[in-house]
Amino acid sequence: MARTSIDSILLKGTSFSKDELGSIFIKELASGETIGEVMRDRTFKSAEDAVSRLSELIGVEFIDEIPSGDISAELVRDIPINYAKSNEILPFRDEKDHIKVLTSNPLKFEVLADIRAIFGKRVMPIMATSPKIQDSINRVYEKSTSALDGLDDVEEEEYDLDDPVIDLLEAGEDDAPVIKLVNSLLFRAVKEKASDIHIEPYEKDMVVRFRIDGVLFDIFKPPKKLQNAITSRIKVMANLNIAEKRLPQDGRIPLKLAGKDIDVRLSTVPTAFGERVVMRLQDRSNVILDLEQLGFSQKSLEQINDILEKTYGILLVTGPTGSGKSTTLYSCVSRINTIDKNIVTVENPVEQRIHGIGQIQTNEKIGLTFGSALRAILRQDPNVIMIGEIRDLETAEIAINASLTGHLVLSTIHTNDSAGVFPRLMDMGCEPFLIATSLLGVIAQRLVRVLCPHCKEPYEPTDVELRALELTRAEVEGAKIHKPVGCNQCNSKGYIGRTLIQELLVLTDEVRSFIMQRKDSGAIRKLSQEEGMITFRDHGIQKVLSGVTSIEEVLTNTQVD
Repeated sequence: MARTSIDSILLKGTSFSKDELGSIFIKELASGETIGEVMRDRTFKSAEDAVSRLSELIGVEFIDEIPSGDISAELVRDIPINYAKSNEILPFRDEKDHIKVLTSNPLKFEVLADIRAIFGKRVMPIMATSPKIQDSINRVYEKSTSALDGLDDVEEEEYDLDDPVIDLLEAGEDDAPVIKLVNSLLFRAVKEKASDIHIEPYEKDMVVRFRIDGVLFDIFKPPKKLQNAITSRIKVMANLNIAEKRLPQDGRIPLKLAGKDIDVRLSTVPTAFGERVVMRLQDRSNVILDLEQLGFSQKSLEQINDILEKTYGILLVTGPTGSGKSTTLYSCVSRINTIDKNIVTVENPVEQRIHGIGQIQTNEKIGLTFGSALRAILRQDPNVIMIGEIRDLETAEIAINASLTGHLVLSTIHTNDSAGVFPRLMDMGCEPFLIATSLLGVIAQRLVRVLCPHCKEPYEPTDVELRALELTRAEVEGAKIHKPVGCNQCNSKGYIGRTLIQELLVLTDEVRSFIMQRKDSGAIRKLSQEEGMITFRDHGIQKVLSGVTSIEEVLTNTQVD
């Protein structure tokens, strides 16, 4: 067999790089022959055959068939599946003084060092082919729900679920694993700080995905036969009708997980292959962040503080779903929550409970809408009113009237940017002169992922990236531009957490004049930029140059610019 064929087999059958293989092939053996000569003199029928011979020559044990069923789920508890797959590493046997690990490349010393740090023992690598290791990783992580979630020995008390119905229609022994699976899913989602859980049925399988930092990741694939039991269990926890599978249903599951108060909002919709379930997780025990911690620029912080000191007017926060609008509103309300102010909120639902503030949750089934609640609280002598969202003319008009009668109103609205708020309100039916008179400012925001501080690497951006950001190479000279890499700390994602990029449009006399003339959002936006407004793209570039986020994140989230 030709040398190139051997290289090809080994590159495909292991995770060695060409450089690593080259260094191995030129290494002299005790016999005086190089590994290259020894390998070249043989004909190999398969990748396993070639890898077996290579492992023999470099002095590492080789295994052909991996008994994945015998690998303890406890061994993978502290190793994320993404890390295991990307590095093709799998703990195999835990001996008294050392740990045996399967690997397709025993030269990945930094990975072996990670395993040594996790187990506190000497690591003995065992070689296997890449396909066999990947298959074994899937089997070990998926063979039981406990292993999947790294919760093999979690006691039942840790699932302190505030669930009025504990069993699944008087569940028997066969159904107990499903209850444990759903509990484990919720526990893992909270542990990994997921904002949403997606349970998606398909023709021959089903997939569970988590949304972490705004991005969906495949977590695992439960057996298709468990689909109905999993869906029914979740619906029972939310007090939904498990017999109705033809109509969409919405519900709520209040949980206590590991001492945290978690509010789960549940939505089910029928699809061709069964009910699709999405759960949004809201951690009520989260501490409300200060405005300084959210990521606003210093100039915007000063302008927001000036607005919050006003006694009347409207401050709107806008952005797409999941862009942190509610978090910003709560931070604003918390900033002005003093003993001399009466603050009342109308929300659906109440996401964070704040001491000293009256919070009303709407309930349309009994007629408690945003409009009716707002009319009622205007008789409660409020100083500040927070409205969860302005979504119709009635709510908008009450908010405007409240601001004109001496109340500071904070709310959210859905538009793409700050200047888009004005035509949106006009489309609802609000008069331009009322909008111009009542509004103080508009915060538009989006979230970008923060680079993992443990593994991010500095690099020189390409000319294409610089052109996309409209920067010259001289302007980025000396900047701290980094790119994501991926490590054990960030589950090989390259990012940990998110921060916001924002633009704050403060209403000046010129902007009010444009609104009265019904100018389009483009003209208002251009005027605001001329007056010094920092745009999404400008703020994103600031965070790229300071090493907070990546160029890719900013370009993805500022396409409108």
